[in-house]
Amino acid sequence: MSQPISVVIDDGIAVITIDSPPVNAISAAIRRGLLAITRDLAINRDVRAVVLVCAGRTFMAGADISEFAGVMAPPELRNVLTEFESLPQPIVVALHGTALGGGVEVALACHYRIADKGAKLGFPEITLGIVPGAVGTQRLPRIVGAEKALAMFLDGRPVGADEARQLGLVDEIAEGDLRAAAIAYAKRLVAEGKGPRRVRDNKVTPLTEAQIAAFRAQAAKQHKGMITPELDIAAVRASWELPFEQGLAVERAISDGSLGTPESKAMRHLFFAERAVTDVPGVTPADKPREIKRCGIIGSGTMGGGIAMSFVNVDISVVLLDVDQASLDRGMATIRKNYESSVKRGRMTPADVDKRMGLIETSTKYERISPTATW
Repeated sequence: MSQPISVVIDDGIAVITIDSPPVNAISAAIRRGLLAITRDLAINRDVRAVVLVCAGRTFMAGADISEFAGVMAPPELRNVLTEFESLPQPIVVALHGTALGGGVEVALACHYRIADKGAKLGFPEITLGIVPGAVGTQRLPRIVGAEKALAMFLDGRPVGADEARQLGLVDEIAEGDLRAAAIAYAKRLVAEGKGPRRVRDNKVTPLTEAQIAAFRAQAAKQHKGMITPELDIAAVRASWELPFEQGLAVERAISDGSLGTPESKAMRHLFFAERAVTDVPGVTPADKPREIKRCGIIGSGTMGGGIAMSFVNVDISVVLLDVDQASLDRGMATIRKNYESSVKRGRMTPADVDKRMGLIETSTKYERISPTATW
């Protein structure tokens, strides 16, 4: 069985590759492997720079959250990254696809960051009632500022490569082959005599109490009833109130504590439950779905109209059935209004609307949606 992490040294550049499909989740095997490689590189005087890349369609899309339910196998990611960041050689990380949660925390422990133009970076932990625990709440404010960092933690949505570069989270955006660009970046750093640039050494400008109050007010609207936003605020506050090592200890206590809250347990249960319902007994990846060319929908109200839109959006013809023509007219008017709102927002053109509306037929006769009906 191939290892999920490997290293190749060529011309003084150590390229670490993480290959753990489908999303390179940060498993115990990856943590152990990265720690072992880190310790080898720390004493290898022939290595002048380090590049970290991920194989497959994405960078690390976060931790393996199935580990959160029990005792996480050592080593802890926060400890691995402390040693990794301390390497004497400059570290370049190459980001593509989605770098989320622990994936961004890995990137923050590197010294320089280069991203594919399609990359997205974010901290979605709040959607699971969790506070980032691999020093993200202490490193991110030291590179993008406390205000932007707290906004990312509380919002949960990722930012694109261009915005990440504007924030200072990404140093360069690559054109073409990302791996080759990262290696070239590392070689350029060596040629220019640039060494490690550790995020932990940066200072954080404090937020005012007014700014914190504004974040609390926004979080109360966006995450009504949740306690996680207040925990995020407390963790980020430590980034400017305490030295790095003490802030790390505060984050650890807050993050570990967040895993045990009823809020987090419930949200993680929901996360796994939503995925479990897609696992239909008896259905395997080898099974081929039947082609659907048309469908009949009974009822043209809010639900029926929404279902009709879902089908015609993928070019499947629809017969919309209701008890009378007046009901059908109201339903069709609502569908058109919804589409016209999309036109106003620039998400589709009037021609797109006409095409979709043209795929919907209305009827008050059940015979029109029978299996033997002619379409």
